[in-house]
Amino acid sequence: MILSDVSIKRPVFATMMMVALVVLGIVSYKRLAIDEYPDVTYPIVIAQTTYPGASPEVMMRQVSKPIEEALNTVQGIKEIGSTSLEGISIVRLTFELGVDVAAAQQDVQAKVARIRRSLPPDIDDPIIQHFDPNDSPIMSIALQSKERTLRDLTDLAEQLVSVRIEAIPGVGGVNLVGANRRQIRVEADPDLLRSYNISPGQVTAVLAKENQEVPAGRIEHGETERLVRVTGRIQDPADFAQIPVAVRGATAIKLGDIAKVVDGAEEKRTAAEISGTPAVSLDILKISGSNTVEVAASVRTVLDEMQRVLPPDVAITIIRDDSQRIRESLADVQLSIILGAILTVMIIYLFLNSWRSTVITGLTLPVSIISAFFVMWLFHFTVNTMTLLALSLAIGLLIDDAIVVRENIVRHVQMGKPPYQAALDGTQEIGLAVLATTFSIVAVFMPIGFMGGIIGKFFHEFGVTIVAAVLISMFVSFTLDPMLSSVWHDPEAAAHGQRKDKLTLYDRSIGRVTGWFDRATESLAQAYQDALRWALRHKLATVLASIAIFATSIFMVPLLGTEFVPKADYSETSLNFYTPVGSSLELTEAKARQVEAIIREFPEVRYTVTT
Repeated sequence: MILSDVSIKRPVFATMMMVALVVLGIVSYKRLAIDEYPDVTYPIVIAQTTYPGASPEVMMRQVSKPIEEALNTVQGIKEIGSTSLEGISIVRLTFELGVDVAAAQQDVQAKVARIRRSLPPDIDDPIIQHFDPNDSPIMSIALQSKERTLRDLTDLAEQLVSVRIEAIPGVGGVNLVGANRRQIRVEADPDLLRSYNISPGQVTAVLAKENQEVPAGRIEHGETERLVRVTGRIQDPADFAQIPVAVRGATAIKLGDIAKVVDGAEEKRTAAEISGTPAVSLDILKISGSNTVEVAASVRTVLDEMQRVLPPDVAITIIRDDSQRIRESLADVQLSIILGAILTVMIIYLFLNSWRSTVITGLTLPVSIISAFFVMWLFHFTVNTMTLLALSLAIGLLIDDAIVVRENIVRHVQMGKPPYQAALDGTQEIGLAVLATTFSIVAVFMPIGFMGGIIGKFFHEFGVTIVAAVLISMFVSFTLDPMLSSVWHDPEAAAHGQRKDKLTLYDRSIGRVTGWFDRATESLAQAYQDALRWALRHKLATVLASIAIFATSIFMVPLLGTEFVPKADYSETSLNFYTPVGSSLELTEAKARQVEAIIREFPEVRYTVTT
């Protein structure tokens, strides 16, 4: 084997290769983003159109159906459907997995733009966007106060809190729920409008004309030039009443004569409550590809600073934080990896019965796992449940090659060869078998990384990560292990050819444990040999038993059930309910309070969040 020969003859070179792999892995790990699941591109494009005040029937007939018909000709569509709500039309296009979603989105944009003139003129421009679950909020916070109104809280949320949060790197935006913004309302009297023969459209046109700021050209004077703007925006809400709306005879009809100008709040269309107390909720979105955990940690730091700046009666509460769930999930997997590595090394020691052999083979684990992070960084993977699951599964596979190589080198040492020659001959003799074992594992897991469907997208990082870790472990087994075996002599392996003789050297507790384990494994091996003899004498019974076990397993498959991801308990429960079509926000809030009252009767409930 060229790799092992070079490593044995050039131990410093082999050592520096291992150090380089570890350094690259550590640096790459610090640069990897952290998320719960891999970043999967869903082949879904959504066309959303807003038509304020239109009924669901109108939205379906005048907006959803024409857009559906126009988009039917887009290439690669697997399924198309629409949802029509009051004032909102949502057309959902699902494409085949091989379709370039970015190109499909541009095609959808062009098709919708082509029929824009045939749609109602009062609709807002359709919004074409790619569906991405990562666009959902990663955190939700609430502003509450026992002394201030929702309008005051909304001003604080918009002008202070959201502005500071949006400045955090990685934050894509902040959405407010339950906000009650300031609004100057003009409440016209229908009787006065009729008496003066003035339509609501005239009032709207006058307000739009009078309350604006427009450029008026420029003035040149000698060598200077000045821009001129007409500043016509009204600063004092009371001045709206002085705007002339129409002239009847010689009298100007002012807005105050036919309407009442109110400096109040806008009509509430959303609401948020924390355990029954009104609040303003802020949903925080992250930029696609950014680190969820880092963004959430930065937001928490900013919130701590904001709490010191805000008035004492205003409280900021984190009502939901996805990064906490991600940290807990990843911490569980990381703990599994650490425990698996420790148990693996312990098992190796029990079987090899030599601490030097255990160290030589055990070094394969940290080197392979840390180096795998470098491959993950090269392929733009993230530290997520799937990649860590691959590493945890690989724990038991990574050390196999090293054990085989080390055991064969020890066998050659026990034959009386010097460590240097034993490392050369032992690795050369077993090299082909180790290659066959490693590539058989690669043959199993590589296809998993390239499965089709959405499930395949999730398992892509899993398959590639485990293959990379296994290949690196093979490389370490052919370089580091033979090198250490040649320069780090094990006197116990050289002096004793059998473990029974070696056991007499141990008088301490560890020696007694390893001695007992050796005797137990020999008994187990003897039991296995007895079972094997019986199976060879009763070939028909063995074959029938195997067929029965296989058939039973096949029949049990329907009993297992299927699901997209495993069920998890995050100590949260969501409840959705619907009120009849046409219900006001006040009625929906009243029903929500009734539901909250029932839920809060359970002693396990810490708090409730209603939007």
